[in-house]
Amino acid sequence: MPSQDDNCAFEAAPAFDAGSFCSTPEPCATYATGELLSWEQKDALVRRLDEQLQALTDKLEQIEAGVRLFQPLSQEDATARRLETQLSALRGQQRTLEVALRVKRATLLAQMGRSLEARADYLKVAELDPTNRLNLIGLGCLLAATGQRRAARTVYAEAVKYHPDDVVIRVSLGALMLEEADAAGARAHYEAALRINPEYPQAHGGMYYALTRLGEPDAAEFHHRKCFEQQRVIPTLYKGKSPAIPVLLMASSVGGNAPLEKFLDDRVFQTYVGVTDFYDEKTPLPAHRLVMNGIGDADVAAAALAGAEHLLAHTAARVINAPAAIQGTGRCDVARRLSGVPGVVTPRMVTLPREALAAPDSGATLTLHGFEFPLLVRTPGYHIGEHFLRVESLDELPIALAQLPGRDLTVIEYLEARGRDGKARKYRVMMIDGQLYPLHVAISSDWKIHYFSAEMAESPAHRAEDAEFLSNMSGVLGPAAVAALDGIQKTLGLDYGGVDFGLNEKGEILLFEANATMVVIPPDADSRWDYRRPAVELVRSAVSKMLMDRAKGAF
Repeated sequence: MPSQDDNCAFEAAPAFDAGSFCSTPEPCATYATGELLSWEQKDALVRRLDEQLQALTDKLEQIEAGVRLFQPLSQEDATARRLETQLSALRGQQRTLEVALRVKRATLLAQMGRSLEARADYLKVAELDPTNRLNLIGLGCLLAATGQRRAARTVYAEAVKYHPDDVVIRVSLGALMLEEADAAGARAHYEAALRINPEYPQAHGGMYYALTRLGEPDAAEFHHRKCFEQQRVIPTLYKGKSPAIPVLLMASSVGGNAPLEKFLDDRVFQTYVGVTDFYDEKTPLPAHRLVMNGIGDADVAAAALAGAEHLLAHTAARVINAPAAIQGTGRCDVARRLSGVPGVVTPRMVTLPREALAAPDSGATLTLHGFEFPLLVRTPGYHIGEHFLRVESLDELPIALAQLPGRDLTVIEYLEARGRDGKARKYRVMMIDGQLYPLHVAISSDWKIHYFSAEMAESPAHRAEDAEFLSNMSGVLGPAAVAALDGIQKTLGLDYGGVDFGLNEKGEILLFEANATMVVIPPDADSRWDYRRPAVELVRSAVSKMLMDRAKGAF
């Protein structure tokens, strides 16, 4: 049975959670201006800065030309030395002014989404003034935002050397370390930030996530509340030219969020993140035309889903992925609900206390629940195959338990999904606004399959099979399987979601997972993946159309 979730995988990063907004500082691009401007105002200001920089360069060139014209022949002459001193002072003043102008222009360009131009200015300032605080913050932020995390981490590490008592730099470096699974390193920087400013909410947010990953939940809870009780609604930066479409994105502070924010183009939508497990009706909601429920994991985020229902009582806007629909999509609930859909085979599944599985009569307990070996055991709330093991026999169960964290563990029936060639296959189909869209089939010799680690890149035959599935889903799966997928979609009632599954010899759907947390990962630039791009674009276009249709329908 292939792994049930590569749904959160993109460069090994977790899916969206509110911590991505609370554990990092306010958008770096606001630091230098301290104000929110329209796109037209930013564009006009950039053009003014262009003119000022050009005038600065022209003025210095004129002064240097004049000095060369009137400079005495003898370099020992006092007049010559005086002119050189004056020229040196002018160059210093020019450099200081150029640095200030370039940092401000780079900040505005980053706000406008003109990343390459912004980067050029940041790098030029790095040559002129390597220790400039705002430039280091802006460059690091830009690099991180464009996926260059390693380079961003290098910039922030250098910034800490020059500015060890800067809370923004400490928190920014900590956030990058968290993304790279260096929770201990992140913790050190968040602790330093809190020594500088004990009330800084992003530092508390980062400490919460770092301590949680380090297995210190009691210590983490203090920082959890300190962060989100200060930040119940978090605005994001808007980069568009036209008036924004305001969207309220509901999120959980403890994770378990769907990746819907990836579809909110910051040149079209102004997004406000509402942390619903800390929602207080005294907190006014920002004006919005659409509500997106980003909470996708019912097993992890039950409190946030309850808060989301409470929040919805205070808005009349249309909702994508209503919390009530998500509440029925926990792993065990989905297996139970879909067991009656014709053509769908669901695994037996139950969540048990660790003590029950560690007890001497654990074998009898498993038999009572209808399990046979091999079986799968996982810690609830984790994805991309983390803390998810196949157990071959009762003798191996204690070894597996020693490797898995958590008070409760989910036991899952192993469904054999290998074909006649001995390979396991995991299909993914997205469910968008009532329609089905094939996304990929991953093929591997291992039972635990994720597309990014499956045997696809090295196998032309596997890629050809993937391409055939994308272009002819009905022909590959057969009409009965497609009808079963349609039944899954109708039963779950999600506006956005996905299904991971295999096929048995009868052509039935072997359900691995079905929920709202599925990620649509764009293929990289390698030409081997060109065949996948149209399918990914179809999904993205379908989500964009759904967003625009729902937003328009709000009037």
